[in-house]
Amino acid sequence: MKGYIHSVETFGTVDGPGVRYVVFTQGCPMRCAYCHNPDTWEVGVGEMKDTEEILEDYEKYRPYLTGGGITVTGGEPMLQMDFVTELFKKAKKKNIHTCLDTSGITFNRGSEECVKKVDELLKYTDLIMLDIKHIDDEEHKKLTGQSNKNILDFARYLSDIDFPVWIRHVTVPGITYIQEYLVRLGEFLAELKNVKALDVLPYHTMGVPKYEKLGIPYRLEGVEPLDKQDAVKARNLILYTIKKCRQNKIKNKEE
Repeated sequence: MKGYIHSVETFGTVDGPGVRYVVFTQGCPMRCAYCHNPDTWEVGVGEMKDTEEILEDYEKYRPYLTGGGITVTGGEPMLQMDFVTELFKKAKKKNIHTCLDTSGITFNRGSEECVKKVDELLKYTDLIMLDIKHIDDEEHKKLTGQSNKNILDFARYLSDIDFPVWIRHVTVPGITYIQEYLVRLGEFLAELKNVKALDVLPYHTMGVPKYEKLGIPYRLEGVEPLDKQDAVKARNLILYTIKKCRQNKIKNKEE
């Protein structure tokens, strides 16, 4: 089976555990204001690659992928769910660790077909890195052009089946780097039982030249990059909120 591929990175160090072979799929339904890969947005374009072709290329780099495996990201990889499922199924036969970096925006619990396909994909997936863009639905719509309801429901679904997840969250000054929203995110994550890691990333402007090249207006023009130490503070607040919520839950049960 072939999929629309934007590009491949052969030495990824921030895309899951270890050193990883990263496949960037083409196509995304969201238009995140801070997206640093706007060239992955368009659906139905890009280089067509077969799953076997990707795995053959992976083997060239396997000796250097210490403690790693394959990560499929995007764009939004779940737009090409059948392709990713086949790729991961073949990868598991070769004893390759598989990671899916997704927003979960395409998830629809009300669709039996969607849930069935997701369950099939998860059979061959070792880890999901779930990007939560904004905890507030209205602010999420402003930031990405889409509601966050499917995303948060996907997080709950993965928790219900106890599937391992790493949460990713980008902190943007004046948008997500706000105490109220960080606390609400912590309160939401406290409800989940499957979160294995939390990556809080500082907003940066490294993708701006791509917008200029593509002739796309950059919506966050003038927003300064967030200092790494501020991202650490944000992460600490989220973790503190998670801990506090869970302690209160235990206390209430005891009472």
